[in-house]
This record gives sequence, C-alpha cells and structure tokens, in this order.
Amino acid sequence: MELIKEDKKNIGKVVSALKNGAVLVLPTDTVYGLVCDASNKKAVEKIFKIKKRSKLKPLGIFVKDIKSAKKLVAINKEAENYLKNNKVTVILKYKKKTIGIRIPKYKFLNLILDKFKKPITQTSANISGKPATVKIKNILRQFKNANILVVDAGDLPKNKPSAIIDLSAGKIKTLRK
Repeated sequence: MELIKEDKKNIGKVVSALKNGAVLVLPTDTVYGLVCDASNKKAVEKIFKIKKRSKLKPLGIFVKDIKSAKKLVAINKEAENYLKNNKVTVILKYKKKTIGIRIPKYKFLNLILDKFKKPITQTSANISGKPATVKIKNILRQFKNANILVVDAGDLPKNKPSAIIDLSAGKIKTLRK
C-alpha cells in the first residue's frame, strides 16, 4: 500500500495510476471509495479480489457530469434529476445489461475525473460484509496488505454510502436508501 495526501499536486500521480491499471482508495462525497479505470478489465477484477466481493454484485461508475453519462446510457429527465443529486447512484439500461452511474460532488475527485476523461469504477472502500467507512484508520487497517494507492483526506464527514435508485425498468425502485 502506498499512501499520499489529498492535494492538488498529487492529481497527476492519481491519474497516472488509473491509466496504469492501479486500484486506488479515494475520498468521495459520501465514504471512502475503492476505484479504478472502468475500461480496464484487469483493474476491475482486482477490485473484486481486494474487496472479496461476489461478481454477482456489480460495481457502479463515477462520471464527471450529465454529458459524460449520456455517452454511456440514454438519460430521461427523471434520471437526470436523480443524477444531479450527487449522493445517488442511478441504475440505467446499458446495452443489454444495466449500469449504476453516479456524479460525485467532491472537488478532488471531480478534478481527477476531469483530467482522466473516462469513467471510473467505484464501490465503497471496505471488505465485503464490513461497513463502509469515512475513517482513514479503518482504510489503512483493512487494506494494509493490498497493492493499492490510498489518497488520505483524513476522516471524512460522517456519511452513508450513496442511495441506489433503479430506473432501468421504467419505474423507480429504491435498492438502498
């Protein structure tokens, strides 16, 4: 594990790590997140392995804005309204499957998305079955033996993971409040 501070001067290092297939822990507007380049299958596999997560439980993605989301999926007004609420992951139709999309409102993460220019796979930074966390010490303890880059923003404000709303079947289904 490599630990760096949340600092604008480290954005280049984070973007470079993403481009090179690394898995990272980043602070978000909800809880710490485990992230990687969404288009890098090996990196996505690493997240499942590090998190000890079942592949039956899909991962969501961060995009920087509505325009970026529209490059992936068709978005109606209802979906757009939910996506504008930064603490909501919206499940939408993606090709023959579904995909969970979220637009974060966290300056450091948004700067990374702006520079990286691609969607980032994301899930809460915890071992499956353990609670999501806003505490950096919990991150360091859980992932001390993992080959990841951790961006330390200290303890985040107390939050829960994002709500998850499924709009893929044409009606609202709340999967997590």
